[in-house]
Parts: sequence; C-alpha cells; structure tokens
Amino acid sequence: MQKFICAALGLCLLCIWGCRESSIKSEVNRKKDSINKAVQQTARDIAGNFSDQSTLRFSSSSVDSFFVKYDTLRSFLDELNKFYTTRHYAFAWFTENGLTEQASHLYVRLENLPEEGLNIVLPYKRHLDSLINNGNTHALNQKTETELLLTALYFFFAQKVWGGLEESATQQVDWLMPRKKLSYSGLLDSILKPGNSSTTIQPVYRQYNLLKEYLKKYKALPPVNITISLPDKKPIRPGDTSTMIIKLRKKLFLLGDLTTPDTTSSIYDTTLLTAVKRFQRRHGMKDDGIAGGGMVRELNVPVQQRIEKIIVNMERNRWLPTDVRGRYLAVNIPEFVLHAYNDDSLLWNMNVVVGKDVNKTVIFAGTISQVVFSPYWNVPAGILKKEILPGIQKNPNYLEVHHMEKFGNGVRQKPGPWNSLGAVKFLFPNSHSIYLHDTPSKSLFRESKRAFSHGCIRVAEPKNLAMYMLRDDPNWTEEKITQAMASGKEQYVAVKNPMPVYITYFTAWVDRQGDLNFRDDIYNRDPQLANLLMKH
Repeated sequence: MQKFICAALGLCLLCIWGCRESSIKSEVNRKKDSINKAVQQTARDIAGNFSDQSTLRFSSSSVDSFFVKYDTLRSFLDELNKFYTTRHYAFAWFTENGLTEQASHLYVRLENLPEEGLNIVLPYKRHLDSLINNGNTHALNQKTETELLLTALYFFFAQKVWGGLEESATQQVDWLMPRKKLSYSGLLDSILKPGNSSTTIQPVYRQYNLLKEYLKKYKALPPVNITISLPDKKPIRPGDTSTMIIKLRKKLFLLGDLTTPDTTSSIYDTTLLTAVKRFQRRHGMKDDGIAGGGMVRELNVPVQQRIEKIIVNMERNRWLPTDVRGRYLAVNIPEFVLHAYNDDSLLWNMNVVVGKDVNKTVIFAGTISQVVFSPYWNVPAGILKKEILPGIQKNPNYLEVHHMEKFGNGVRQKPGPWNSLGAVKFLFPNSHSIYLHDTPSKSLFRESKRAFSHGCIRVAEPKNLAMYMLRDDPNWTEEKITQAMASGKEQYVAVKNPMPVYITYFTAWVDRQGDLNFRDDIYNRDPQLANLLMKH
C-alpha cells in the first residue's frame, strides 16, 4: 500500500494555508513562510502510517464486549463498526511489530486536548495509559482492546476537535448558518485507501489551526499583566518622552507588535510608531499612531480574556464548511466588513454598517439572486409601529415630508436620494428580512464601529457591488448601472450566476498577513458560547 504523507490527525495542519500569495519575499511573506514552515514541521512530527496489513484480525464479536466495558464511548458504535467492516476487522493501529507510529501520535494528541482549546476530560485515560504502555504485548485480547479503544477515542477526538458542539447548542447562540457535515469513519477510511491523497480532505476550516497557534503563544505569555495608563490623561504621540512609553514598549513586544527586543527607551520613535499602528490595525482602530484612551483600553484587556476569545472563535471555526468553492461573499459582523472571495482567494473588501445591539443582524447564509435599482423601501412592521405611526400622530404631513406613501396595509418610501435603502439593494431570499443595500447616510462608514442599522447590512460602495454582481451580464455596463441607480424608477434585475453570501460572527481571527485580530463582541455572544463550552 502506498505510504501516505500524513494521516487523519495531521490533515488539518497541512491544509490551513490556502491563500494565493505572491512569491516575492516581502517582510509580510517572510513572516507567513515562517509560520507555514512551523505548521509543516508539526505535520511531519505527527505524521505516521496506519497499518495496511490484512493478516492480523480480530473477531467482530469483540466490538460488543468492548462497549460493555467502555460504555461511555457507545455513541461511536456505528462509526466504529462501519470503519472495521470495510477493513474486514483487520488491525489499523498494529503491525506484526507492534503499535504503529501513528498510534503514538494519536496518544499524544489525546493527552494534549487543552491545546485544542477544549476543557474536557478524556474518558478512560487511565485505561489508555496502561494499554499504550503495554502496547507491544502478544496477547490478542489486549491488542484488540487497545485497537478498539484507540479507534473509539479517535472518533471522540474528531467529534470534539473537528465537529464541535452539537447543532442544538449553536442555535442557542443564534448561529443559523448550516453546519458542516462530516463522516469521521468515512474520513478515516478514505485516508487508508491506497492512492488517496490526504491533502484532499480538510476536516476543519483553516482559521482553526491559525488560532490554535496563537492560543499556544498567549498561554505562554507571562502571568503578570502590564497595565498602561496615559500620563496626565493625554494621548501618547510620536516624539513624546515618558516613563509610560517603556511599559508600552514592553506590552507591545510581548504581544508581538514590537519586533525589536529593546524595550528600555522612553522615547516614542519610528520603531514604536510602527508597532502602535500594527496593534491598532489588529484591533480595528484607526491606525494613526496615537495611543489614546481606546487603545489603552485594548492594551489593558487581561491575557486570560484574550485566550477565552481565541477559544470561542476556534469553536465557531469548527462549524464552518471546510471547502467553499467558487465566488462568494462573507460579512463578518463584528469587523463591519464585507469580503469577496474566489475559492480561498480574497478579491476585495468593503466596509459595511450592521444592526444595532437591539436590532441584531442575523447569522445565516443565503444566495443573492436579484439586484434592485432605485428601490422602494417597504417599512417593516416593527419600524412602522415604533417610529412611523407615532410620527404621523405628531405631524399629519409626516408621510409627505419623508417621501412616503401608504401601500396596501403598510407604508413605503419612494425611490430617490432620500430613500433609506439608497439607490440599490441586493436580495437573497430569507425569512429574516435581511438584505444588503445602499444608504444616504454615507458619513457612518467613516466610523470605526459601525452598528447603526435596524438589522440589514448597508454597503459603502453600492455601485461597485452592483457591477460585481452583474459582471456576467454584458447588458449591464457601468454607465447603465449608474443611470439605473439615479433613475428614480424601481427595476429588478436577476443575477445570472446567483452568489452565496455568508453572514458570520467572528471576534478573533488571523488575517492574510499572519496577524491575530480582535474585535469587540458587539452583540455579547462570546460569554454565552464560552459558558456552553465549559458545560460540554
């Protein structure tokens, strides 16, 4: 049987760098290469080969007796039976010479579940320790018990690390996007088949392993937190001299923003300026190099809170599809940004405005199928009741002043520069009444925190998005799109190639430069998910 480069437990580490990056060795790329090499080395360290032998077998009746003793793992009975039926009950973790190298690697991964951001107790750890330490015994019954326990614990590992919380738990935190579906026995079985490339299977979204690497780094940070304060309550600016700048340097060095180990200077020089701007960008702040109150608050967030945020977002990444192909859009609500992708290549970004805390934008997926130029705004029932009807009671001319009219049993706003949806909207049918749209309130896009809407998503560059959505239709030139947006006449246009759009919620991620980003938990969803993880 052809030897595989990496088996199941090394897969996720081999597949995390899907970006199409330039081969030019800029400083950013050197950093990414360094991370990539570290990941590849880790993959090699845990690589091994499942046994492809077929002479060593055990009786199928051993499975039932195994689960009598290891009843806690009985939920994996079907997966285990499916796996061994395809192997005709041949050992996978043993050869004629004893335990395979891969068995040892699985044992190490099981011993180090906290590195996966999981606060769970490995079942039957004492039994596993004893069996592994006597793994080269010639007794068939002990080999069989070791074999079945390793496989059952592989499924336990796969479920917890690659699958995450059950779907009912994700719905408690209002995550309504479809969860990935993965057969772990099929995954393991396909890896064992001759001729299959392990790199074609990605059991977890690539961001998971990037966050995992930073989890190790943050857990290794010194327990003593460095508190930053502003001298005389004034922002620290380039050229300033202050003893607090020494603390600022030390903190930024620990967090990886300051690359030079010299942290003793009390002068705000160009080296510190670069570090401050990097920290600001990582936290979604204006990178002006001025360390003011907002930056100080971020600097003083305890490391343990950052660790919790990383763990929470590792869990969210367990739920995502592992291989989305083609063109699609993704909105990250806490980031206030819309991303356009082709496969895993980032094409462009666009700022957005999302729902206020009282009008939360829903986390779900849809498909954009229509572009509507010069749209009417059909006032939602909630806004009609809370805002429009009280306005009419105070001012009989309210509808006329706001360019509105009665429409059926409701109210709608006429197309025009005053329209709350602006000059164009983008529809993806859903039960949440959420869509992307233009807005006359352009100044809000200059804010660093942009949660101002009633739940829909306002886009900063509506014309560019319209051109992108209709790029496959030669009838819709830039000139025609400009005219339609200004026509004042509502017009629906079908998108020739409807595009998936994912409305997501991530408060920590690693960007294309390899930097760890944090954002405010604007809807206070992180603590609830953290509590669910503690319970499971």
